[in-house]
Amino acid sequence: MLARVGGVTDPVKFQDDILDECLKSDSDFLQSYLSEWSTKFGEVPDTLPTKQPFWDRPGLLEKKALVEASLASTYHRTCFLAASSQHSGDWLFALPIASCGLKLDDEAVRVAVGLRLGMDLCQPHQCRCGLLVDARGLHSFDCNRAPGRTARHHALIERLDRTFLCLSRSARLQPVGLFLSDGKRPDGITLIPWQSLKSLC
Repeated sequence: MLARVGGVTDPVKFQDDILDECLKSDSDFLQSYLSEWSTKFGEVPDTLPTKQPFWDRPGLLEKKALVEASLASTYHRTCFLAASSQHSGDWLFALPIASCGLKLDDEAVRVAVGLRLGMDLCQPHQCRCGLLVDARGLHSFDCNRAPGRTARHHALIERLDRTFLCLSRSARLQPVGLFLSDGKRPDGITLIPWQSLKSLC
């Protein structure tokens, strides 16, 4: 703060003189703004709110509705609703701690933001399963032969296991030796008989 001004003996009086020259609350500009605001968004309260979000929120909601109405495809409308939903951007506030698996490289951020905004992520190409992958790259989330599917699964399981350990909770990864093609979930049945020549499921 400004503690001293040369030639000023009474700072309070000096401040009052400056404020007297400023526009008052009943200025023409303020009344014009209040009149325009009330015409668009309803009656102005008798006691004017001092929080800026009160005045900004109706206009932002109006602009949001205009943008949503201009979206022709269902895909882009879904991306818009997901991006504008509450807490949709909370992942950006995560501390980039590498030991906790929270540090994203530039490519991961590019893909995450591109998926949220509905942007093109890659060149159209043919997947190893034979289907065509469009520029959005969404086929990789459904394809069982996608190269990153298993890696993402194991990375997620690892992070969950690490989270439970940090919370002093016991957790165990899926054991090996399970027969997963029997259709039983979540863990399938054991390949080796457990008791009386019967497998554990």
